[in-house]
Amino acid sequence: MGVALLTMVFSCQDNYREIQKINQFNYIPAGIAETMRLVYTDSSKTKAVLTAPINKDFTNQKFPFSEFPDGLKVVFYDKEMNATEVTSDYGILYNRTQIIDLQGNVVIQTHDGAVLKTSQLYWDPDQEWLFTEKNFTFTSDDYDINAERLDASRNFTVFRTGALKGTIAVEENNTL
Repeated sequence: MGVALLTMVFSCQDNYREIQKINQFNYIPAGIAETMRLVYTDSSKTKAVLTAPINKDFTNQKFPFSEFPDGLKVVFYDKEMNATEVTSDYGILYNRTQIIDLQGNVVIQTHDGAVLKTSQLYWDPDQEWLFTEKNFTFTSDDYDINAERLDASRNFTVFRTGALKGTIAVEENNTL
C-alpha cells in the first residue's frame, strides 16, 4: 500500500506542474503585422513614416503596448519636410504614455548630418524629448561627444548629459 501511495503522490505532482504551465500568464498579441508601413499625417501633411518587419500588437493587455521585435525605422518630417531617421534593433511603444523604448544599435540621423548612437533610448514624441542612461555618442558640425546619460530635445537645441568626453564648439560672449 505504501508503494501505491507514493506513486500516486508523484503522479499528482506531475499533473500539478502541467496545470501550472497551462495557467502561466503569457502575453498573447491581439494581432501581428508583417512588413509594416505606417504613415502618420496631420492636415494632409506627412509627419512620420514607420516601417518594421514585424509588429506585435498587445493592446489587449492592462498596460497596452506595441512591440517591434525585429527592429524598426521611423522617418520624422519637420515643417520644411526635412527628414530625421531613427533606427533600432528592437522597439516597444507604450500606448498610454506614448513613450517609445528603442533598444540595440539605436541611431538617429538628422537632415543636417548630426548623428546620435546609443544602445537604448527613450523617446517622448508628444514632448519631442529623448533620454537615456546609457553611453552615447553624438556628432555634428559643432559637437563630438561621448557621454553617459542624455536628456535632449528632438532637434538637440537643449542638450543635457552626464560626464562628457569630446569636443564642443563654444561661442565667446563678451557682454559682461
